[in-house]
Formats: sequence, structure tokens, C-alpha cells
Amino acid sequence: MTETTADESTVLKITQGGKTTELKFGTDMVVGTRTGQAEVKVDASDLVFVGYGVDAPEQKWNDYAGQDWKGKTVVMFVNDPGFHVDDEKLFDGKRMTYYGRWTYKFEEAARRGAEGVLIVHETAPAAYGWATVKSSGTSPLFDIERGQAEAMAQHTPLRGWMQRELAEAIFADAGLDFDAEKRKAMRADFRPVALDNATLSVDFALKREQVVTRNVVAKLPGGEHGDEAVIFSAHWDAFGIGQPDAKGDRIRRGAIDNATGVATVLELGRVFAAGPQPQRTLYFVALTAEEKGLLGASYYAAHPLAPLDKTAAVLNIEMFSPDGPTRDIASWGKGRVSLEGDLERVAKARGRSYSPDPNLEAGFFYRADHFAFARLGVPAITIGPGLDKLDGGVDAGRALRAVADAHQAAQSIGIPLNRLWVIGCSRCPPRRCARCRW
Repeated sequence: MTETTADESTVLKITQGGKTTELKFGTDMVVGTRTGQAEVKVDASDLVFVGYGVDAPEQKWNDYAGQDWKGKTVVMFVNDPGFHVDDEKLFDGKRMTYYGRWTYKFEEAARRGAEGVLIVHETAPAAYGWATVKSSGTSPLFDIERGQAEAMAQHTPLRGWMQRELAEAIFADAGLDFDAEKRKAMRADFRPVALDNATLSVDFALKREQVVTRNVVAKLPGGEHGDEAVIFSAHWDAFGIGQPDAKGDRIRRGAIDNATGVATVLELGRVFAAGPQPQRTLYFVALTAEEKGLLGASYYAAHPLAPLDKTAAVLNIEMFSPDGPTRDIASWGKGRVSLEGDLERVAKARGRSYSPDPNLEAGFFYRADHFAFARLGVPAITIGPGLDKLDGGVDAGRALRAVADAHQAAQSIGIPLNRLWVIGCSRCPPRRCARCRW
């Protein structure tokens, strides 16, 4: 991988109406690049508002229609046009589609040939506060090692986020009402709006290093259908060192996110290896760099050990709870893959239940390693604990979830794995599928 760190002396300027305003990196705006350049210098790039930055032919929707984007910086909202209205026919309403994910917005801007892209941050549609954006934006950026031409084709020279307050000021100076423009952007007849000669100038140097990291894979050969594969995966990386918390602690140890997932994959491997030969070949994969943008999963999906068209399923494990077992199992996203039905059927056969993702507007389906496979057509899903605690029920689960911070996990959690969910065939006892050997 490549690690790119922006110099602390980043220069950010907005010029509008003859007035130039210097911005504070990390406070007003965060910017970066994944193009591999040694320096990023954007000189008076025109700012153009492109609504939600979506081109969705099936929705007859194109926020980029009618312009040449070379040399321009596009400004857009996060999430989907349907997030703010109760209309399931407008994209998926509050349920985020991939068009709402910031990764798509950066990708589409690059396809359009834009010089830069700025997403306007709002906490509710982003599903996280500015502190998260700042932490990510002021930390090194990582990417899979690419040639210069490939990197430039996949990424804009400049990418970043701005605070809503800054966007409101730019709109106001352009004679535009921010909320009124947002309402217009929720319509299919929206067209791009130049922000009244507002331009962005950016200048920062970059330190670029090569970082060696690895996916770790164990293979258990299958029998009758050994040419087919099932993958059990979990990411082994954590956030590492970040901004200090309220106690001054900068270390993000990752016990929950995601040592619990890796431990579960290891335990599944132990159980399957000790039993009869499975029908399909099983891969137990500890993936790297999930927190850096699903990079390990994306690399594996591009260089699979078994052909993707022969991969029957990917079961990705995320964040089992340290607070005791639950009566239910949950998945990230809803209605995206057929594996949800399998989970529900298996849970019911064991006297338990399946709980669909209750927070679809956050777009968690696109934020875990299984998505690197799902976007290529592989049945893939991320699973984790539900909220119905054996000790205290749903109320206890909700209370614990409310105070949990997934990215500030405890150093150790000390729970035996035999208290966690284990997936198997609905006809066979927990811990091992003796009949189907899946």
C-alpha cells in the first residue's frame, strides 16, 4: 500500500466577490489526495454545486448533466436525495443506496474529470460528526499501490469535506439560500449551479511511503463441491493511534472492532478443521486495512484465491459484543443479498431470531469488507450480534449500544467464544453442521 501524509502547512483559500478567505485545515475543511502526487496545487478552481453528485440512469437522474468538469471543483451533499423526505420511490427513501456513500461521490467526480470534490458535512445524513471527518482527514491516507496513470484515473487530484457553516456562507455570498438549493437538489430536474465565481485554491506537499501489509488466509479443501468456495472473513486492523479522547488516550486498541471478529473466524476454522471434510472449500481470511477503506478486501476480490463466480458466499464477521450473548443475530443492510433469508431460516430453526439492520440510513452495508465482494456479484454479508440480550432483553441491549463507542474498544474483553453465535446448517446442531458440512 501507499501511505500519503499531507504537510501541516496546507494552504486553503476561498475567493469570492473579490474577497479571499483563508480557511483552517481540520476546522473549516479537510482535503487530501490518493493520486500519488508529491504536491497538490489547485489554483482558482471554480466551485460548482452538483446537488448530491449522483448519476443514476435507472432513476433518470443526472446531477452532472450538461457541463465540462475539467478544472472545476464540485460541491455536493452526502447521502441520497431521498434521505430528507419520506418517499421510498425517491431512491430508497431514508435507506442509503451506494449513491449516497461518500466513496461513490469521489469515484463519480473522478469519472467526470473534475479537479476536485468537496462534500458538505451534515451529521445526520453522514451518520457521524465532524470529529470523525477531522480525524480521518488529518490522518495519513492509504491506498493500494497503483501506477500513476491508474491512480489519476480513479481519483480526483483533490478530495475533501467542508463544514456546513462554510458551505452556507459560500452559498449566501453567491446569492443562494442553502436550504432552498438543497430542496431543489432533491428533484430529478436539478441542474448544476455555479457558485457565483467562487474559487478554491489549495497548496500542500505530500510525504509518500510504501507500507507492506498482508491478508492472512487459511484454506480447508472441500470434497464433493471442492471447486466452490465459502469465505469466512474479519478484518484484523484497527484505527491504531488517533486523536486523544477525553482521557488523553490516543490508542484505539480494537478489541471489539475487530479482534472479536478475528477470534470468531479462528474458532470457526478450528471447529471445521476438527470435523468431517466440508463439501465446499473453505477460506478463513483475516483482512487488512478495512479501516483505511476496505483495501484488503478490495485487493483480495481483485486477486481471489478461488474464482469469484465459484464463491458461493462470503460471511464477514464484525464486532461481537463483550456484553454477553443475544437471542438474535443481525446483519448490516437490508434487502441487498439473499443470504439474509438464510440467516433468518437458520436462526428460527434454533429458536432464535434474525434482526435486520435498524439504521439503514447510515449505509453500513457499504462500510464493511463484504461490500468489496458484493459489488462484484458475490453473495456477501456482514453479521454481528443483535440487541436481545439473554440477560436483560432488548432494553438492556439498547442501553448498552447507546453508550458503546465501536472505535474506542476496551483493551481486553475476556469472554469465551462458546458464548457467541456460530453459524451452521438449520438441520444440524450448533457448533458443527454434520449433515451438510458447510
